[in-house]
Amino acid sequence: SAPSSESLGMKPFVLGRPVALCAVAWLCASSLAVAQGAPAQTRPPVTFVFTSDAHFGLTRGRFRGAEQVDAAVVNAALVAAINALPDATFPRDGGLGAGERIGALEAVIEGGDIANRAENGVQPAQRSWSQFDSVYRHGLHTRTGGGAMTPLWMVPGNHDASNAIGFYRPLLGGPDAVSMMAIYNAMMRPATPVSASTYHYDRDRVHYTRDIAGVHVLFLHIWPDSTERAWMDRDLRTLQPGTPALIFTHDQPDVEAKHFRNPHGQGDINEQDRFENLLTERLQGGGEATAADASTEYEQRMLAAFLKDHPAIQGYFHGNSNGHEFYTYGGPDHDLSLPTFRVDSPMKGDHSAADERLLSFMVITLAADGRSLTARECLWNAGADGVSWGETRTIPLYRTVGTP
Repeated sequence: SAPSSESLGMKPFVLGRPVALCAVAWLCASSLAVAQGAPAQTRPPVTFVFTSDAHFGLTRGRFRGAEQVDAAVVNAALVAAINALPDATFPRDGGLGAGERIGALEAVIEGGDIANRAENGVQPAQRSWSQFDSVYRHGLHTRTGGGAMTPLWMVPGNHDASNAIGFYRPLLGGPDAVSMMAIYNAMMRPATPVSASTYHYDRDRVHYTRDIAGVHVLFLHIWPDSTERAWMDRDLRTLQPGTPALIFTHDQPDVEAKHFRNPHGQGDINEQDRFENLLTERLQGGGEATAADASTEYEQRMLAAFLKDHPAIQGYFHGNSNGHEFYTYGGPDHDLSLPTFRVDSPMKGDHSAADERLLSFMVITLAADGRSLTARECLWNAGADGVSWGETRTIPLYRTVGTP
């Protein structure tokens, strides 16, 4: 299993929430592009943002003094906070870049559930995607170290997928593949873009890679099921030995049973069984249980075996369970130690839904040589003077090659 930070002699920096307000600073004077020619140890770290579960189509009970606030308004405020980050400073927490100007943002990552499922009067996915496109894709104004517009990288969530293939409760207007189609076209860039009518869920999966500061980043379709693991296996075998890899996906590693294919009868989506048929496999631990009662231990063991076979994977980032948390995934048999990072939702946070001061996204910084990572909880709605900083965790990104 993956060793903990402590076992490698690097203790994670964990701070209580919240910490002092970020001071407003000036823009980062040196760009990553200028620094590329310098030795790795003198280059600045690389920073990007991770958020998830935008849930366009929902309303938030309370936000900044108003009630029943549309997701477009809340998410626009989140994007405004991201746009302000380059002028802020990192907290003095011992992590990468501590006390320094944030400066360039190399990417903004959206972890899925862009369009809330269009049930119970929620607007169609087409409307939700249009709002997301306006707020995020056209609303982000930060720059990379090289001076380009910060790219937006996305993975789909279970709500996006259910809108496309149907759900066990009626959807307004029926299945609507617009958000899945748009995510697929934006991230996979097929030679012939698919339309909402030609998009095929089982064929048109969203999985791709990016390389940042010597770290290989894998973006996965919902959860690392057998199809995703086969794709990852082929990709990871091309890496140079010692190259660290990170996973970004929607579902947590201890995946929910309901996202698997229905193990009963014809395997369809129905009100009685309540499986959503989003992943490749029929659930093995279903027995006679409904989705709410079934176990995913078998499926998690398959994932655990894969992680042991691929020690390059050093961290797992996800949304779906709607809350900030830095934790260690041990697997169903408690024989793993995988640093795992769960990010909050602006609309459905398990704590921030009740206390808007706890609304957060994650600011992730990689050492320029790819040897360590700091993840910070950025409390973007904590007060009028700017963002606050909550927890910080720093981990090493290396293992002895060939060991689990």
